[in-house]
Amino acid sequence: MVRDPGFPVFDADNHLYEPPVALLEHLPAAYDGAVEFVQVRGRTRIALNGRITDYMPNPTFERVAAPGVHADFYRGTNAAGLTRREMTGRAIDCPPAFREPAPRLALLDEQGIAQALVYPTLANLVEMSASDDPDLVHAIVHSLNQWLHEVWTFDYRDRLFAVPVITLAIVENAIAELDWVLARGARAILIRPAPVKGLRGSRSFALAEFDPFWARVQEAGVGVAVHATYSIFNDYLELWEPQRSANAFVSSPFKEWAIAHRDVEDTFAALICHGTLSRFPNLRVASVENGAEWVPHLLAGLSKIYRQMPQEFAEHPVDVFHRNVWVNPFWENDVKETIDVVGADRVIFGSDYPHPEGMAEPLAYLDELAGFDPALQQRVMRDNALAFLGAPTTA
Repeated sequence: MVRDPGFPVFDADNHLYEPPVALLEHLPAAYDGAVEFVQVRGRTRIALNGRITDYMPNPTFERVAAPGVHADFYRGTNAAGLTRREMTGRAIDCPPAFREPAPRLALLDEQGIAQALVYPTLANLVEMSASDDPDLVHAIVHSLNQWLHEVWTFDYRDRLFAVPVITLAIVENAIAELDWVLARGARAILIRPAPVKGLRGSRSFALAEFDPFWARVQEAGVGVAVHATYSIFNDYLELWEPQRSANAFVSSPFKEWAIAHRDVEDTFAALICHGTLSRFPNLRVASVENGAEWVPHLLAGLSKIYRQMPQEFAEHPVDVFHRNVWVNPFWENDVKETIDVVGADRVIFGSDYPHPEGMAEPLAYLDELAGFDPALQQRVMRDNALAFLGAPTTA
């Protein structure tokens, strides 16, 4: 039986598995052939502008890993020394609940989840893999968003909120895409934690040239989810340890150390140090599926930098973080430590269901909150996510 926590639960990190048509159906004819699903040694791979990537082991998602099968790896209880591939075992057929909103809603009822933010999965690799062609990136993102709206909508029965992607490679296009998704009811938007590669090269999206975009976001009051993605530090890793594969589930001890969510830490450092969150103090930004272990290091570093050069900041950077930022810790993170550092009103629950690195049973997270005051449990499991979205928290 599903446990009843005594309040409706909001899962801030659910996922869907989109089919290839999500990228292809609405792609303009000018980009015909720019996105292809090709066969390599009997396996399907995605190719963007002729470059094949195996970051997603099966980008069609016809068969997927069962939810939560990598739990021992992420919990650090892998006593048998299994690889994640060995932990995965036999893949399962992708059920309708992972593809479509109506069966997903029925699954949420079975799981005891009232509402959820639902993110695409395939979008994870687009910006990184096609970054040399900003126009193509914008075209693919819009194709995905159009499919997402047609199949899932951005607000399905006030319970499932599919989250569209915004790429900032070309500022004017980003604003146009933002207006397009807002007009169709988007409750949150997904931004990749990385510098953007535009027509004039790579730079931080927190620089003043992006202010027109952030001004529109603040005006709309929409939440910004900075969600984990194909990391730019994979290129950095190559300098230390050449990789035979970009597969997200192929790892090594040094790879786990070198990447370690440095991208999200740098992203929030940029939002604060480059002044976006001070110029637009009403922005609500959440780190999703990036864990929480990076937060103490970031806050300690910002405090030191502020002591060294206070004249470079409009306000104390740590105060900015606590005002503007929500954090979704990994299920395996120490939630008490996270609450102590981030604040009880800024920690949001997210299960990462149905990914293999996520939780097989989302409400099992209540075990991590055992012993906490019931009011705090409700804040973490529901109210804080609604506050991030700018929604009322009354049941």
